Amino acid sequence: MFNLRKLKNWLKKIKIVLLTYKIVNSIESKRNIFDLSWYFRDLFVFSKLSRKNKNLIFNLIDIYPCLNDKTKHTPVEPIYFYQDAWAARKIFELKPKFLVDIASPIKTISVISQFIPVFFVDIRPPENVKLKNFTFVSASATDLPFKNNSVECISSLCVLEHIGLGRYGDKLDPFGTEKAIEEIKRIVKKGGFVIISVHVHNDNFVFFNAHRTFTRDYIIEMFSGFELVEEKYIYGYEMFDRFIPQKGFGTGLFLFKKK
Repeated sequence: MFNLRKLKNWLKKIKIVLLTYKIVNSIESKRNIFDLSWYFRDLFVFSKLSRKNKNLIFNLIDIYPCLNDKTKHTPVEPIYFYQDAWAARKIFELKPKFLVDIASPIKTISVISQFIPVFFVDIRPPENVKLKNFTFVSASATDLPFKNNSVECISSLCVLEHIGLGRYGDKLDPFGTEKAIEEIKRIVKKGGFVIISVHVHNDNFVFFNAHRTFTRDYIIEMFSGFELVEEKYIYGYEMFDRFIPQKGFGTGLFLFKKK
């Protein structure tokens, strides 16, 4: 025989389980486990306040706990913060007819594509997105589908140091970075520009399978036949005008011009 009370009690238990799961699933550290009082206080207060806004539907079962965003400062990843701003400024200053980009942060490149048409090269296609002036090219950085001396401007931000380590599904190759740079040099026309960023260090290291690091001298050597127009270096939360090997790991930003 159907028992409405048992059904209601069962549904209540399910709700409690769901609510508990949502909260626990939002916890990223032990610190948060013992610091949830503010969330429940806010939840209680808002549930009362929400009754005043008749345009909102507020159900306790629909809570979506975000427990890690109440910080004193806006979180910043300094490498992407500095490099993306620097590279975008260089691209807009150069004003190429189109940009070939190799696997740079796609959010930044998508914004640039709304001002300068972009051919975005990667072995991994963007999923379920389409954008005007943003053309995806499925290819490896070590085998670019462009003619010799055909590209006016090419960019690749924090990518070259990863090629050949298999991290992103690419083929293992201890010369992955060098081969990719040779391809870049091949397709850039005389007087054309290359905008790159790579990890730098006091020596050339491989941190398998994360990335490689390079010295300034080796980067200049790999771009033989090119003029170094500008260089910047990110160490921690600061950007410098010169390579400082004593600081160890950093990120170098380079603007080269083909002679």
